[in-house]
Amino acid sequence: MDYLKIYRRRMIPDEYILLKDDIILERTKDLIITKWNTLKPRQDFQYGYSCYFLNYGYKVSKLYREDNTFLYWYCDIVDYQYKEEGDSLIVTDLLADVIVYPDGFVKVLDIDELAIAYEKHLCSAQLIIQALKKLDNLLNLIYADKFDTLSSKINQWIR
Repeated sequence: MDYLKIYRRRMIPDEYILLKDDIILERTKDLIITKWNTLKPRQDFQYGYSCYFLNYGYKVSKLYREDNTFLYWYCDIVDYQYKEEGDSLIVTDLLADVIVYPDGFVKVLDIDELAIAYEKHLCSAQLIIQALKKLDNLLNLIYADKFDTLSSKINQWIR
């Protein structure tokens, strides 16, 4: 039986990985929800759930420690490329990230990587503009206290 294959593409570091062990919990035309374990052992978290918001260019993940306690929400700004032949989704990390902590504190990460990627000719100016617009949309949603419209999609799968 064929199933959706999700690939993670990074510019920094240069990486293209099939997320072969991710479990797809839900798939619609608008989103994909997965459950996964880290690819390599980590000290800070062990597993999580991700929701790929296909129309918005975000991947929102709920991260958990080894003892099953919630760590934080991690939001990647991404670009999606779906290939019908082979039923595959390439998720390109557009470098900018947002963490939403349990207490509501928000931290924006890796903006400098956008500049580095452009300087090293890893991406176009258009891709940088796209990433910044998506980041702005996500931050406006968070600051308007509407992050639950995203997080609820994952929370409905957690028992």
